[in-house]
Amino acid sequence: MTHDDGLPDDPEGIRLMIHALVDGELDAAAALAVERRIAADPRLAAEHARIVALRGAVSRLPRPEVSDAFLARIAAIGMADTERRDDAEATEPQRGTPSALPGLITGAGAGQRREAGTRPSQARTSPRARRFGSFDWRAMAASIMISAVLASGATQWVMFNGAEDGFAAAVASGHRRSLLAASPIDIVSSDRHTVKPWLDARIGVSPPAPDLAQDGFALIGGRVEVISGRPVPALVYRHREHLITLVAEPQQGGKATQPADLSSGGFSMVHWSDGAFSYWAISDMERPELDDFVARFRKAAV
Repeated sequence: MTHDDGLPDDPEGIRLMIHALVDGELDAAAALAVERRIAADPRLAAEHARIVALRGAVSRLPRPEVSDAFLARIAAIGMADTERRDDAEATEPQRGTPSALPGLITGAGAGQRREAGTRPSQARTSPRARRFGSFDWRAMAASIMISAVLASGATQWVMFNGAEDGFAAAVASGHRRSLLAASPIDIVSSDRHTVKPWLDARIGVSPPAPDLAQDGFALIGGRVEVISGRPVPALVYRHREHLITLVAEPQQGGKATQPADLSSGGFSMVHWSDGAFSYWAISDMERPELDDFVARFRKAAV
């Protein structure tokens, strides 16, 4: 399938674009195009969620303590390599400078004439100046090796810490996409008797959708999120200028849990369960305001 959004259509190309999106390297137009691709393709949505979860896991890892001895060894490797290059350059005749031959004038006078006849581009840079800006591949290799160890540990951390972190990352990604999209909702309505049937007709399930407008949290509609390849219902509420996405994952035989704080990355997020649904509420509001919404929703949804 080809697209006319200017993005690559091959799997590797679009995967690199997703990485660039997560790293914040795209302009607004390209970011919006990638977000639309992700929203339309469950496989891309799952890949995006995996990358976001991995990035979040790496950011939460404790920074390794690097000893002074290790830093000294890395510095010594770079110093030794630079000095070898300096020695090699010193033994090579400069371009455009004749070699010293018997019978030619030598000594201070000759040295002065050679110096005077040297163009600025031929002037040798001091070893100290070159060393300051030099690039040493050994130091780079050591950095890559440390990063690889951290990344492999982070991947293992994500794999063994259950699905909750990955699901939370996917919820956060969906919320970000909704803020960039032309509309954050698929069905526009403040009437739960409209929103619930719409969700039920498309994915066969709909969570409680109380209207909390009198409490300052107005229901404005809903949409379908695709997380780990599965469609799940999402309600959208508005509180002043803020939007709240409430994702409700159906549970079978689940047990009720109290609200837990999962806030990170500039967003407030709260997770809880009532046994029938596992809820994930996310917004850019301050945490106390989101806690207020959660408390009112839980009370009204009973």
